[in-house]
Amino acid sequence: MSTHPPKVLITKIGLDGHDRGSRVVAAYLRDAGMEVLYTPPWQEIPTVVKLAIEEDVDVIGVSSLATDHLIVPKLMQGLRAGGLADIGVIVGGIVPDEDEQTLLAAGVARVFHPGASLETIAQYLRELTARVREKMGSE
Repeated sequence: MSTHPPKVLITKIGLDGHDRGSRVVAAYLRDAGMEVLYTPPWQEIPTVVKLAIEEDVDVIGVSSLATDHLIVPKLMQGLRAGGLADIGVIVGGIVPDEDEQTLLAAGVARVFHPGASLETIAQYLRELTARVREKMGSE
């Protein structure tokens, strides 16, 4: 594994302003030794892509409590257009089963539903970061 910790961007795209869950996850990941960048709610896709490029993040975590997870495929398109096709993207929150399949087909690595343990999320992010860095040929 790398000599530096996973670098994770936690964000909310679209109009969903419910950010309590994303703040809890961000704080836990930080306490688990990861470098975490946290955005406030209501982010636009180009802003998230730009931040991911500028900060050289390994993983983007998108939190959705409303239906804003439905715009994640547009985020995946934006990442590919920005040269970030190999970046890891996870989604957490309330995502119906049929929408989960759409997200996975768009390239999302995993969807975490309410009740997922923070340690499970952290462990998965460590594993995902290792795969992302291997693909990108970086440490």
